[in-house]
Amino acid sequence: MKRYKVMDLFCGTGGFSKGFENQGEFDVIYGIDLLDSSVDTFKANHPQALGLSGDIRATRRSEVADRLSLLAGDVDVVVGGPPCQGFSSIRPFRSTYDDDPRNDLFEEFAAYVNFFRPHYLVFENVVGLATHKKGSTMDAILDAFDGLGYDVDWRILNSAHFGVPQKRERLIVLGAERGIPIEFPQPTRAGTFKTIGHVEQNRMLRPPESLEGTLFEIDVDPLPHAWTVEEAIGDLPIIASGDEATMYDKPPTNEYQRARRGGSSSLALHSATRHSDRMLEIIRHSGPNIQSIPEHLISSGFSSCYSRLDANTPSTTITVNFVHPASNRCIHPYSDRALTPREGARLQSFDDSFKFLGSRTQIVKQIGNAVPPLLGESLAGSVARSLAGRSAVAN
Repeated sequence: MKRYKVMDLFCGTGGFSKGFENQGEFDVIYGIDLLDSSVDTFKANHPQALGLSGDIRATRRSEVADRLSLLAGDVDVVVGGPPCQGFSSIRPFRSTYDDDPRNDLFEEFAAYVNFFRPHYLVFENVVGLATHKKGSTMDAILDAFDGLGYDVDWRILNSAHFGVPQKRERLIVLGAERGIPIEFPQPTRAGTFKTIGHVEQNRMLRPPESLEGTLFEIDVDPLPHAWTVEEAIGDLPIIASGDEATMYDKPPTNEYQRARRGGSSSLALHSATRHSDRMLEIIRHSGPNIQSIPEHLISSGFSSCYSRLDANTPSTTITVNFVHPASNRCIHPYSDRALTPREGARLQSFDDSFKFLGSRTQIVKQIGNAVPPLLGESLAGSVARSLAGRSAVAN
């Protein structure tokens, strides 16, 4: 079986590329991110890859090629999601091989594509990018890839439809060398969720049952429901505020739990924030939104603050502050505490064996910022099929 080489830009923990690796046909050879602790985590989980920390604009692509002994065309796939602040003043991309410290972060992604000439690219970002500057930013991105010789298409995906127990929407751009087919993955899990949406409904990649009553209605076998919070974390030990568990105390009860455990015999990062007495009083009142909290206990906050997760649905989007109830909806469905880092990692679809390095604060941010590995794995399957089609034509 042919192996495909992957570069992961703005890699964070490497959750995106770990999904590609888990698919079985991809080898991750390179990752770069600004944060040292994130790159330490990337390297711990991709021991054969070159991991670099620092500003991507200060890293010469030619030096990366030399260190990896790469020529143009040796890289099969470039994946990554430039931070969204990099789109504030996007300019038309100039097809240049030169390193330019004035480039914004999207231009760096495009420059890597231009330099290494991968057969395929996968660009991931926030849904709001689709309507940024009334769509002109998205047009500039598509024009840039087209100008580099790639056919491109994009969709908005909900991670819950791809096996992740979390209603996390992302915008995905796929790009392929001219003549290589572009194929998006098909949802494997069912569920109808609130969505940011887009005026072009065909951009929303939904399971067929979500299309009932529309022009696209078709007769299909029903998909299994999206994994819920309870199904994702229900096998983990019940602990109280400030407590920690290092061993499993019950067997897994479903496919998701068994897959995340893998061969793990001990449990890491299942430690709960020690909340103050005042916060515990707030948590005991918590419900689906901030309206459940008596007014005398809080002074302000968004509707999702101080809110409890629903055990019977996929989680809302995990953020970088999911251990602090004042910041977002992250209170355990049953226990009076915020989620533990392990529970957050489960809701992001990380295996329990995935190694996170750094302080607890750094690890929580790594988990919240990550692309769910199962979403990456679904995309990897589609990319592999497209690349196999390319190889068949070449032969």
